[in-house]
Amino acid sequence: MDAVQRAFEAVPRADFLPERERSRAGYDGPIQLGHGSTNSQPRTVAAMLGLLDVRRGDRVLDVGAGSGWTTALLGHLTGPTGSVLGLELEPAIAKWGAENVERAEMPWVGLEPAQKRVLGDPKRAPYDRILVSADAAGLPQELVEQLAEGGRMVVPVRGVMTVAVRRGADVDVTHHGHYSFVPLR
Repeated sequence: MDAVQRAFEAVPRADFLPERERSRAGYDGPIQLGHGSTNSQPRTVAAMLGLLDVRRGDRVLDVGAGSGWTTALLGHLTGPTGSVLGLELEPAIAKWGAENVERAEMPWVGLEPAQKRVLGDPKRAPYDRILVSADAAGLPQELVEQLAEGGRMVVPVRGVMTVAVRRGADVDVTHHGHYSFVPLR
């Protein structure tokens, strides 16, 4: 069993769904959270986490954290020597997501409301890994700049799962299939 599978076992999706939807936790599709947000399809989340290649001790930024499920999964992957910051633009979802993450009892993991008109958290950068769970119109340069040297970002760009690895002033970009996400705002 690989690290992502272990994280899925340790962090049940049901704990990050609205009560009315918890019986659908095993459904391999997106589940509505309200306010235009969804809890992403588990198969998609597993693929993204595999591409992100999180390691113990990494500093990770989770953009579009929603209910906090991916944030907690990332926390399991980093372990207590790492840190994970989840950001969510919709205030009501961010509040609920923060409560969900707090119940997961990982003090190295937090979820906060995203600042309007600020992508990511440049003040606390750099990050070893950045996960973006919303579809960008192009590779978000603001987030690339928040990557540490050798840092890795996974982001859907116009429906194509994109991996960007920072190498000094250069960025190596690869593409990994088509996916559907809510738009990055």
